[in-house]
Amino acid sequence: MKAYWELTKPRITWLILMSTAVGYFAGRPAQWDAWQLLHALLGTALMASGTAALNQWYERDTDARMRRTRHRPIPAGSVTPGRALVFGLAVSLAGFLELWLGARPLAALCGLATLLLYLLAYTPLKTRTPHAMAAGAIPGAMPPLIGYAAASGSLDAPAWALFLILLLWQFPHFLAIGWMYREDYARGGIRMLPVLDSDGSRTGRQALLFSALLIPAAMLPALLGAAGWFYVAGALALGIAMLRAASALARARSVAAARGLLRATILYLPALYLLMMAG
Repeated sequence: MKAYWELTKPRITWLILMSTAVGYFAGRPAQWDAWQLLHALLGTALMASGTAALNQWYERDTDARMRRTRHRPIPAGSVTPGRALVFGLAVSLAGFLELWLGARPLAALCGLATLLLYLLAYTPLKTRTPHAMAAGAIPGAMPPLIGYAAASGSLDAPAWALFLILLLWQFPHFLAIGWMYREDYARGGIRMLPVLDSDGSRTGRQALLFSALLIPAAMLPALLGAAGWFYVAGALALGIAMLRAASALARARSVAAARGLLRATILYLPALYLLMMAG
């Protein structure tokens, strides 16, 4: 059971659920349904867990070559590829049905789109082109849409504002990870930008660019009337702090600077979400 639990990547799932909950909060009607929120979170958790398991099934050979992933259940021999595939499909289907029946059909379709884009676009592109990160940022930004669709049954402008924020946030986050583990990614045949960018100049510039773009994007909820001045001040402070961390990576191009940017991204998102909830 521990091996199957590891297949679901629970440490990533909590961040996905946080984004889903914020999306639900943004799209909720005046009288919101706690049971509907629970179904939305449970369905999203199941779909995210199934997607993680299917991803590991697909990338089992790549994971076996990389130091940071060779102890995952499939390359370690804890779970056979066939059983991991059945497990991933079953959990994904359960999540889709949970969203369709317990939340709203639109939320289930958003969840299905996330799974398909992640597995059929992002995953196979990782070994072919550094642009795979852009393809992966799209399904990575879908959780707020699932929550918003579950609450309102539609995808209005506030939902797409949350989508854009999460989309842009992923670039500095994964560029930092890529620079920290670029040798390991190269060993696995992953063609991330930090792997191909020998001196780190392009990696630093892109981290700086997307961190800068994130600042105006984070103002959109306030412009749409979904947040107040308290949120604006806090979001601006968070954005400047993240921009400084990205600037440090662009200058130093070191593992320490990349780790600093990674910490900044990890702190940024939950802090921004708390500001949204506080108004």
